[in-house]
Amino acid sequence: MNHPEFQQTVGQEAVLAAPVISVLSPAQGSAAGGNTATLSGSGFTGTTAVKFGTTSATSFTVVSATQITAVVPAGTPGPVSVTVTTPSGTSNGITYTYVPFVSAVSPAQGPASGGNTVTLSGTGFTGTSAVKFGTTSATSFTVVSAVQITAVVPAGALGPVAVTVTTPNGTSNGITYTYAGAPVVTVLAPAQGPASGGNTVTLTGTGFAGTSAVKFGTTSATSFTVVSGTQITAVVPAGTPGPVAVTVTTLSGTSAPNIFYFYVSAPVVIGVDPAQGPISGGNTVTLSGTGFTGTSAVKFGTTSATSFTVVSATQITAVVPAGTGTVQVTVTTPGGTGNDFPYVYVLVPVLSALSPAQGPTSAGNIVTVTGANLTLAGAVRFGVTLAAFTVVSDTGLVAIAPAGPAGSVNVTVETPGGTSTGQTYTRVLPPSV
Repeated sequence: MNHPEFQQTVGQEAVLAAPVISVLSPAQGSAAGGNTATLSGSGFTGTTAVKFGTTSATSFTVVSATQITAVVPAGTPGPVSVTVTTPSGTSNGITYTYVPFVSAVSPAQGPASGGNTVTLSGTGFTGTSAVKFGTTSATSFTVVSAVQITAVVPAGALGPVAVTVTTPNGTSNGITYTYAGAPVVTVLAPAQGPASGGNTVTLTGTGFAGTSAVKFGTTSATSFTVVSGTQITAVVPAGTPGPVAVTVTTLSGTSAPNIFYFYVSAPVVIGVDPAQGPISGGNTVTLSGTGFTGTSAVKFGTTSATSFTVVSATQITAVVPAGTGTVQVTVTTPGGTGNDFPYVYVLVPVLSALSPAQGPTSAGNIVTVTGANLTLAGAVRFGVTLAAFTVVSDTGLVAIAPAGPAGSVNVTVETPGGTSTGQTYTRVLPPSV
C-alpha cells in the first residue's frame, strides 16, 4: 500500500514528507485573538510550530497526523498565512483573516428612542464602512482613529443588541449595548421632611443603573447613592413647604413626575396650659400651636411626655413626666423640632404653723399661714370649705377663716405643685353668759 506522507529512501528508511494544510476553520477571527481554529491536512506528526503570519499560535494541540487545534494569537486586521512546521519542513500557507475587534462601548445603554452618542474602542477600525446596532445601522458614525469610533445610536427595541463594526477586512465581534426604558420610581420613604432638607430618603423602583441625577422639583439632591438597579438613597435638598415631584435621570431618560415629596414646616408651640405642675408629673396639659400633624415626640426638657395625643394640627394633649425646675416644651414632626415653650415644675406646698390656730365658729377670723412653696397658692381650705386669702410671700399667706361648726378641721393649701399636708384649726363656741 502506498502512503503519500512517506517517501522511500536508500536503505528502506521511511522519511516523513512535509506537512500539508488543506482546510482552516474558521478562516477568520477577531484581531484580539484567543479563539480556537482547527487545521486539517496531512503530515502533522511531530509538529513543532504553528504560525499565523510571523506570530506563533498561543498554543496548539496535535490531535492526529491529520488535525491540529490552535489558539489564535492577536494580530493586525487583514489576511495572514497560517503554516505548520514539522521536522520534515514547513507546510503550504493557508489564509486566515483578522477582522476588527470591538473591546468596549461607552455608555453601554441608552434610550429606545436612540439619538445619543457612544464611543467604541478596539482595534482595526481604519476603513470602517458600517457600524450596526443589531441589524440597524448607526444614524451616523465617525472613525476617530484605528482604535476609536463615535456613533449616534439608532432607535431600537428595549433589550440588548450586538454592536458590530465592518471594514474591508470583515465584520468585528459583537459587543452588547442595551436599549433601556426610562427609570420608574414606585416608592419614596419617608415621603416628607423638613424644609431645611438634610435628611435621607430611599427611592425604590426600576432602571436606576447609571443614574446621573435625582431631583426634588427642580433642585438636585444634595447627594445620592445608587444602591442597586432598584434602589437609591438620596440626601434631600432644602425646599419650600409643600409638595414637589421626585425624578430620577439615567442615560435612558427621566422618570415620570408622579411620586411626590412634601416639605413640611417645623411645628410652632404658642402655648402650654397649664404651664406649670407638680414635680411628680402625671397631670395633663394642652399644647396649642401649628404644624402638629405627624408629631413623633413631645418633650419636657430632655424627657419625653408620658403619653400624648395629637388632637389636630393645632392642638396636642400630653401627660407631663416627672421633673424639676423650668424646662422647655418641644414638639417634633417630620418638619423638625418646634420652638421652646417654658413649663415650670412646682414643689408641693408645705405648712408649718397657723396663727392663731383657733377661732370662733363665725366667719372672719384672720389666720396667718406659714410654710414654704406658697407663692403659687390657688386655694386655701378649712376642711372642705374654701377661704379667702392673700399670698404675702413664698413662706406666708393670710386667710380669713370661714364659718363652721365647733371642732377641729385641717387647713390645706393647694398650688400647681399639689396639696399640702394639713395644719389643725379649732373652732370654739363663745363662753356662755
